[in-house]
Amino acid sequence: MPVLSFLLFVFITSFTPGPNNFMALAFANKLGLKKTIPFCLGVGIGFFVITLLCSVFNIALTNVMPIIELPLTILGVGYMLYLAYKILTSKANDSENIESTNNLFLMGMLLQFVNPKGIFFGITVVASFILPYHNSYVSYFLFSLFLGMVGIMSTYSWGLFGCAFQKFLLQYRRQFNIVLAILLVYSAFSIVVH
Repeated sequence: MPVLSFLLFVFITSFTPGPNNFMALAFANKLGLKKTIPFCLGVGIGFFVITLLCSVFNIALTNVMPIIELPLTILGVGYMLYLAYKILTSKANDSENIESTNNLFLMGMLLQFVNPKGIFFGITVVASFILPYHNSYVSYFLFSLFLGMVGIMSTYSWGLFGCAFQKFLLQYRRQFNIVLAILLVYSAFSIVVH
């Protein structure tokens, strides 16, 4: 497995702006970091389940139809290039309008099942980095656990840095996005030439 490409892809996709991170930022600004922790844990658990489901689904597909491995890889690379384009061309978002909720854990977990970024991330990381190099259910479980932990860390860091992180992105947004887009293109390219 191209470990550097895997880690770059995971870091860029997990820590860049998206629904999970924006909601963690907004909840932390409105409710405080301590009350945002259940949301972060929910995101991690939800993403663990999504990644595990993507692994099982991809295994079933590749066992039944080994011919689809190439199209899944192409889909993953295409999505990574699409993400690079979206990061490069993104504009500053308005502040999110959130309402206080009693069950942030459940909200964070269920968000993963309707979050296109998370679902496509799960499909891409499994099809491009995990299945071609690993073939045991234990490894799929461990990778899913690792990716769930990354989900917790990314949302927690957005909550932790709150406005300071948001100000940094606004101040250096263009340069930051260019670097992230280049790193994503590198990750996509390394999958193709492995």
